[in-house]
Amino acid sequence: MKGYYIKEKPGGGTVFELRELPKPQPKKGEMLVKVRAASLNRGEILASISLHRADEPRPAGGDCAGVVEAVGEGVTKFKPGDEIVGRARGCFSEYVAMLEVQAAPKPKNLSWEEAGAVPTASVTAYEAVSGLGRLKAGETLLVAGAPSGVGVAAVQLGKYLGAKVIGTSRSQAKLDKLKPFGLDVGIVTDGGGFADKALQATGGKGVNLSVNLVGGGVFPDLVRSAANQGRIAIVGYVDNKHHAEIDLEALHGSRLQVFGVSNARLPADQRAEAMAGFIRVMLPGIVEGRIKPVVDKAFPFDQLAAAKDYVETNAQLGKVVVRMS
Repeated sequence: MKGYYIKEKPGGGTVFELRELPKPQPKKGEMLVKVRAASLNRGEILASISLHRADEPRPAGGDCAGVVEAVGEGVTKFKPGDEIVGRARGCFSEYVAMLEVQAAPKPKNLSWEEAGAVPTASVTAYEAVSGLGRLKAGETLLVAGAPSGVGVAAVQLGKYLGAKVIGTSRSQAKLDKLKPFGLDVGIVTDGGGFADKALQATGGKGVNLSVNLVGGGVFPDLVRSAANQGRIAIVGYVDNKHHAEIDLEALHGSRLQVFGVSNARLPADQRAEAMAGFIRVMLPGIVEGRIKPVVDKAFPFDQLAAAKDYVETNAQLGKVVVRMS
């Protein structure tokens, strides 16, 4: 079968390498999945983040939608022929071996491209907003970098849970496109400088939960705009600023909580717990059509390199996916 590996290239960055690979055989607890569509996740293709370095070439692609072709020992929730979405290493391939606990039924109302955009972005949004973020109805959610794949999912999940949703972006046009998906207040900003507008949008009360998809450049504003006992989730750093000044007095006086959301070092049991939480809390909203995956562009499988180049332009709203013929 054909499949891609990712590796670092001289001078920085990463590159995909197409290889002829043996077809996987499902082990205990695994399923063999015929891939129909897979998404590009920024964390997996940025070598600038130490957690995702590709010093040695490795199978590329972290999530997909597809059809179960065979099951290994102990698999009981799925059978051959079932359509699923899920997470596994090596999803930029014609076939991938996937743990049963990392899969969920594919919603019938989604196309393959839409389904391929679901797993990583939605599970990450679930953890940041609901699982670890503990967002409740009536609270305020701020998503810094709202047009990203995780951002769009977080905006919709926040509205689904009954929160007021604020989003930031450099682009007014992108914020306008997010209004139908649940964005209540859009703030145009080039990095930071939005704390006063966020406070104004909350009537001075502050933001209960912020999801930082931008990086160190916006962290001070998230602290300034936080409500008493507010929470701040750190998810990404597209601004390449991995460090930020911390106002200890603000954290201390307002009893703020700062936490990270990453799969890089997450044990297998906690990965399974995150998927189970997504299935319990967020998947019903997708099935009902109240949360809808947003696919900006879909590329053919043999144009994965072009898809990566497009992601790195930061032009997209939502997810970029590759589809199998």
